[in-house]
Amino acid sequence: MEHLTFNDELLSFLQASPTPFHATDSMRSALLSEGFVELFEEDDWVIEEGGRYFVTRNESSLVAFTTPQLNFSQTGWRMVGAHTDSPCLKLKPNAQVDRFGYHQLGVEVYGGVLLHTWLDRDLSIAGRITLKTKSGDIVSRLVDFKEPIAVVPNLAIHLNRGVNDGFSVNPQEEILPILCGAENEFDLHQLLKNQLESQYPELAIDTLLDFELSLYDTQPAALVGLHKEYICSARLDNLLSCFVGLKALLAAPDVRPSLLICTDHEEIGSLSACGANGPFLDDVLRRLSPNPEQYVQAIQRSMLVSADNAHALHPNYANKHDKHHAPAINKGAVIKVNANQRYATNSETASIYRDVAAEENYDVQCFVVRSDMACGSTIGPITSGEIGVPTIDIGLPTFGMHSIRELAGSHDAYGLYKVLARFNQRDKLITR
Repeated sequence: MEHLTFNDELLSFLQASPTPFHATDSMRSALLSEGFVELFEEDDWVIEEGGRYFVTRNESSLVAFTTPQLNFSQTGWRMVGAHTDSPCLKLKPNAQVDRFGYHQLGVEVYGGVLLHTWLDRDLSIAGRITLKTKSGDIVSRLVDFKEPIAVVPNLAIHLNRGVNDGFSVNPQEEILPILCGAENEFDLHQLLKNQLESQYPELAIDTLLDFELSLYDTQPAALVGLHKEYICSARLDNLLSCFVGLKALLAAPDVRPSLLICTDHEEIGSLSACGANGPFLDDVLRRLSPNPEQYVQAIQRSMLVSADNAHALHPNYANKHDKHHAPAINKGAVIKVNANQRYATNSETASIYRDVAAEENYDVQCFVVRSDMACGSTIGPITSGEIGVPTIDIGLPTFGMHSIRELAGSHDAYGLYKVLARFNQRDKLITR
């Protein structure tokens, strides 16, 4: 029954996290409720033995950690990494488009979106708005319309007879959502101001300055299948891993320093101030180990589990997999391997993970992309390359990755949580 409660909490987390800002805020709330202390990068830090802390950057990335001991050079860290962003449609700065009798939104494609899956969906808007108050302060607030207020209708087959022979979507012309008809008065900035006033009635708004807003599917996350063996939701890649990593950190016993890093912008390469290819994690760790020699010692006594969804063998497209490395849903997490270092796994980090999983009687699978296909990547090689930490890339098997709605196993997430919770208390890594 414990895994059922776990999945209920996972579904609630997915529903409350339509953007990286909201996902980070959801994790922030969970950490605060468990007694973690929020740190701010612009302040001096006082870190105490037996403490639990977290810090955010850009409101879309987060590092949380425990300090049962402060001699990090001798203990190292048990790290779990994931990313908060997912492919989506983002509003352009001048997003209001009025044409042919309709009010629409100009959007930009973020990441590798399966565009056709966004057609005929009930869409809402969420994100961050920055404004000036009547007192002269510049502040940011998160908004979420929650209700379906936009749709991108498909073109009828009668007007596109060859659609089933091959189909593509032009992102400039054919993916603009419709909000309402031109007979209705519409001003985007007024709509946003009204939403802010609805969510924050105490906020004295003077001027809206800018926004980072995304569209998302309002259909709730759900358990599906004849026996409820699947989780179907938007943003499983990679909020599923964020949630599992968060729960594992919260369950970490006070025996060894543990750390969770969830960064933004993985879907577009991670090169940003709050991305894995930026300095966020390094900045945090150097504040905890300011001595250069001790910092290197701490890193080399650490290990990172980079958790990001894996491609399950799709029964309708079995030829897209190497048949000897074809993961199945609900058969355990997947170790990802790539000879060209698109994944950071090596024989030692894989062996440690296998050993930890065996202690939990948790199955392990392996994924290698077909040798005649290009391989994706994760934050694993990036983080390992940035700070030098030994790393393994793993993931939960998934169908429909980068679709507006993805599918994973309802048993896999809880199993991975148990393994990562045990990893967080792991003492020995590789003996030299």
